[in-house]
Amino acid sequence: MFDAVAALNDILQNLDRDAREATRLRAVLVPELRRVIELGRADAEERLLEERDGIACAQRLSRLTDAVIRTIHDAVVWRLYPNDNPSTGEQLAVVATGGYGRGTMAPGSDIDLLFLLPYKQTAWSESVVEAMLYVLWDLKLKVGHATRSVEECLREGRADMTIRTSLLEARYLFGTRALFEELVTRFDTELVMWTAPEFVEAKLRERDARVSKAGASRYLVEPNVKDGKGGLRDLNTLFWIAKYTYRVRDQSELVAAGLFTPEEYRVFERCDELLWRVRCHMHFVTGRAEERLSFGLQPRIAERFGYEPRGGLSGVERFMKAYFLIAKEVGDLTAIVCAALEARHAKRTPVLDRWIGRFRDRFRATAIEAEDFVDDHGRINLRDADAFSRDPVNLIRLFWLADRHNLPIHPDATRAANRSLRLIGHSLRADEEANRLFLDILTSKNSPETILRLMNEAGVLGRFIPDFGRIVAMMQFNMYHHFTVDEHLLRAIGVLSAIESGRTEEEHPLATRLIDTISHRRALYVTVLLHDIAKGRPEDHSIAGAAIAEKLGPRFGLTAAETEMVAWLVEHHLLMSMTAQSRDLSDPKTIEKFAGVVQTLERLKLLTILTVSDIKAVGPGVWTAWKGTLIRTLYDETEVVLSGGHSEIARTDRVRLIQMALREQLSDWESETFDAYAARHNQAYWLKVDTTRQFKHAGFIKGLSAEGRTVATAAETDPVRGVTELTIYSPDHPRLLAIVTGACAASGGNIVDAQIFTTTDGFALDSIFISRAFERDEDELRRAGRITTAIAKALRGEIRIADLVADKHPPSERARTFLVPPDMAIDNALSSRETVIEITGLDRPGLLYELTTALSRLSLNITSAHVATFGERAVDVFYVTDLTGTRVTQPDRQVAIRSAVMEVFASDVAALRAEGLDALIDSPPPREA
Repeated sequence: MFDAVAALNDILQNLDRDAREATRLRAVLVPELRRVIELGRADAEERLLEERDGIACAQRLSRLTDAVIRTIHDAVVWRLYPNDNPSTGEQLAVVATGGYGRGTMAPGSDIDLLFLLPYKQTAWSESVVEAMLYVLWDLKLKVGHATRSVEECLREGRADMTIRTSLLEARYLFGTRALFEELVTRFDTELVMWTAPEFVEAKLRERDARVSKAGASRYLVEPNVKDGKGGLRDLNTLFWIAKYTYRVRDQSELVAAGLFTPEEYRVFERCDELLWRVRCHMHFVTGRAEERLSFGLQPRIAERFGYEPRGGLSGVERFMKAYFLIAKEVGDLTAIVCAALEARHAKRTPVLDRWIGRFRDRFRATAIEAEDFVDDHGRINLRDADAFSRDPVNLIRLFWLADRHNLPIHPDATRAANRSLRLIGHSLRADEEANRLFLDILTSKNSPETILRLMNEAGVLGRFIPDFGRIVAMMQFNMYHHFTVDEHLLRAIGVLSAIESGRTEEEHPLATRLIDTISHRRALYVTVLLHDIAKGRPEDHSIAGAAIAEKLGPRFGLTAAETEMVAWLVEHHLLMSMTAQSRDLSDPKTIEKFAGVVQTLERLKLLTILTVSDIKAVGPGVWTAWKGTLIRTLYDETEVVLSGGHSEIARTDRVRLIQMALREQLSDWESETFDAYAARHNQAYWLKVDTTRQFKHAGFIKGLSAEGRTVATAAETDPVRGVTELTIYSPDHPRLLAIVTGACAASGGNIVDAQIFTTTDGFALDSIFISRAFERDEDELRRAGRITTAIAKALRGEIRIADLVADKHPPSERARTFLVPPDMAIDNALSSRETVIEITGLDRPGLLYELTTALSRLSLNITSAHVATFGERAVDVFYVTDLTGTRVTQPDRQVAIRSAVMEVFASDVAALRAEGLDALIDSPPPREA
């Protein structure tokens, strides 16, 4: 065990007696201090790994910093500016403030110092402070400092809430203690005593702004441990508020003050310890003040915590579930503190919670008619403490009443519900009335997402539906899903409710139109809640989820027909999304196969609405107009087949309507000009491309024709999706796609989507979407310009794309973090004209180029390509023929294709083998989306 204090004392004792000049002192002192800091941090890291105590580590680092600063102060005063008989003005107290004042520090934390003076600064105190700061800066420590008198501190604290908060945590280090005591006394009597409501409101507003910036949900899969919702700053805010309002000095006094019960305080300590442990590990691993628990860090921190795979979850997923459960408990503590503050009138009591305000005009609150509940100043509360134990159904009825009467729930009632979770057992889960109330909540036309989230936060939802409890706080270790599984399901319910209310008609016109025509409304809501409920199990989550639905349907009170519908929808909830994004929708075989699975119009409608709700709830920017167009096309084509119509006639009618809509936008075009232009595009183009992009294409191609150009490119940014769109127009030829993808690869552009079409007169019109690399549009468009220039030159034969991509790019962070087993399938039954090759693997810059090049070398003509990216997983589907225009049926040719494609993933296969995951290479896990 390293003794930093002893080492620092030795440094002082052995300090060169001639080091009486500032530069000389720093030259001698800094290397020795740096050595002690490095040894002290190494010791702290070693003990953190052994003891697994984040608070102890943070306190150890804080004490190390205390000792270093004390050594610097003593060296400066002893050697440079000795003052054996200081005057009244030559007094100085060194005080730790802010996070450092709490006595806990992470390895990369800032050091906040206050140099406290009796009144104005003297030459002596100025020299001492300056010399100390120079040493700290030479040590490359991040120092936030202020030099103020007591009066200045109070004046600044009155005007600035941040400074007031910093002073609230002031901790005496050394120097004139009387100065510090004067500051504490006057701060308490002149600032704190009468301003608790003002401080509380300011801190809660500050928290809302901070959380909004870092991520409004505590279930973001890459959380900010310090500033995110449910993170350390939330615990800090609770303590600041409690300290200011209850006038406590130490967090251990919160129980005696009546804010927490002993059990709740143990929860506070457990949350504090784990969050500090995570943060300290993150700083040690990265060597910097990294606060975002990124995908790249999660496996390394999980390993340090000792998590291993178990029960269908990987070690990192188990670790992140533990993290999110802590974040949830931080939210529970926040609600407890707010309730207590309202009882003390330190926080304004809201008439209605914020989540109710949006619906106030549509749903008026009504008087509560329930013997065990009361209206407590506009919020539902328990009439007495025995309400739940007397009738456990009240644990569900509480939330049912909140929805029925459009009233928020009093935090005391939520707190009581959380303490009564033991009452939710088999008898309550089987209770007919409890299940009826729950189904009413789930299918409510008010705000089911909000009520279900309140039930989840209180722990009631997971206890009432144990299968849901298994996925509470569960993350999926991939880059596609933005939230934990339970949060995704609740958001999907919110999307569905918004669709039904008509609030999203402009964004989701098809789903909005369909939802008023379905016969299985209750089944749809149950499906949306359950569609991912079996995530994290060894078996396929769709099949396992269907089994769960068959069990829960009768319990909820669904009919046999409704239960059967829910089970079918859960089992096939990925079918429409994957078909729309990875199949040629203009191929009758695609529609025939999809319709054969769906079988009825009612299933088709429900599956369409479910698919929209599912994709939209994955995360910001995941739903796009293009996906909406693909789903609409698949629905329209399948509806014709299932209703007994002739698909080709119906398709022709729809194409005509789409062309008429575009014609109205192109009002300056002559009829003959438009008709000739429309005839150049086949049906697939009109059915798959959204109207906005059709309009842009029309202007783009008309301009080229006027200039007599046959090869052209264009680029524009899409801030909503965070991608850049490249448009390529050129005479079509077999290697065109390889040229385009190669130019993107040469510039490090990662292709996430692609729309590829060929006109009736032999021109390719391709839209390629690449991940954005620069924040500023000007920088991003310059990069896009380099790509489009390379494409144009290659198409004109001026350069060779192969030369541009000769230098391999270093593996990205995702390549080092994620392992995706490569897989491919060759199918001649999915299309009546082409062979379909579906390839799945780890996405990376240049992947699509390597695949298209491999296929081109095999003399295959790519007639259609469907590119989709689900986070780190690429799913690329190619419709190909041989050079004679026929499908690839020869076994030896198929073997050659498989060999060439798998060679592209050779490095990924090697990585899997290195991890001992050989079994996944031959038998990849079922698709998760």
